[in-house]
Amino acid sequence: MTPNPHPKSILLVSGLSGAGKTTALKTLEDMGWEVVDNLPLLLLDRLLDTPLPAGHGAADRPLAIGIDARTRGFDANAIVQRIKALRDSHGHDIETLFLDCSGAELERRFSETRRRHPLAQDRHAADGIAREREMLEPLHRWSTNVVDTTTFNSNSLQQDIRSRYSLERLSDPVLTILSFGFSRGLPRNADLVFDMRFLRNPHWEPALRPRTGQDADVAAYIAQDPAYESAVGQIETLLKTLLPRYAEEGKAYVTVAFGCTGGRHRSVHVAERVAAALRQAGFSPTVSHRNMESAPQDALEKRRAAAPDT
Repeated sequence: MTPNPHPKSILLVSGLSGAGKTTALKTLEDMGWEVVDNLPLLLLDRLLDTPLPAGHGAADRPLAIGIDARTRGFDANAIVQRIKALRDSHGHDIETLFLDCSGAELERRFSETRRRHPLAQDRHAADGIAREREMLEPLHRWSTNVVDTTTFNSNSLQQDIRSRYSLERLSDPVLTILSFGFSRGLPRNADLVFDMRFLRNPHWEPALRPRTGQDADVAAYIAQDPAYESAVGQIETLLKTLLPRYAEEGKAYVTVAFGCTGGRHRSVHVAERVAAALRQAGFSPTVSHRNMESAPQDALEKRRAAAPDT
């Protein structure tokens, strides 16, 4: 077959049932990708060779193809060989995204949604999960990108997909500003972590406790701390210095995390302020609040009477 003079970017999306393939494909579609789900790979040649209607806007759009163990004629080893052949014959840039997840979490998801596992219609979901994991292993091993969604909710996965496959400003690092609570664990993959627990804590004001750092009265309370303006201003200056250097070094993803005790007040406010300052400086951060919706709990604050947070 004659190589295509206009090679296309193709992303093959696969993974375990319940790990988030549908969410990933929907997110890619929302981002402007052309998406086809459960297409038999025998028909992929025909899809790639079929000309688009005149004036169709998808000519230069990347293509995402969903495939899993339910796809007709599924054979992981054959799929790997098929992708290699398509790459050689068409000259397309073909990547693979595999969505993985722990067995225990998959069992919980199937139980919570009351869905039957597609490979275990008359048995326990664990049997289907084990069988599917074995079937998909060659594809999992060969994939260029593997995302473990065990700790993800739907929103987290959407943000991850947007960060990895955004069509805009592809030459710039994908910048994420994250707030979190230290009492609920450090975030994964944070490049820079700033501890905001030195600031005055709205949690101990009864009127402010149920609110979050996105509320004006909470923000005003935090801003009254004598160290606030100097400390946060210096962080903003530091980030404006570092972020262009990360871009020069070709770093694809940069996550800046701000933490406080519970992740609802100080870290949320500072993350919002810093993100706004970076936008004014020409950056395009995505803001994520990991623990903002968590219920306020005195036990998590671990505050000693008449003593500041440590």
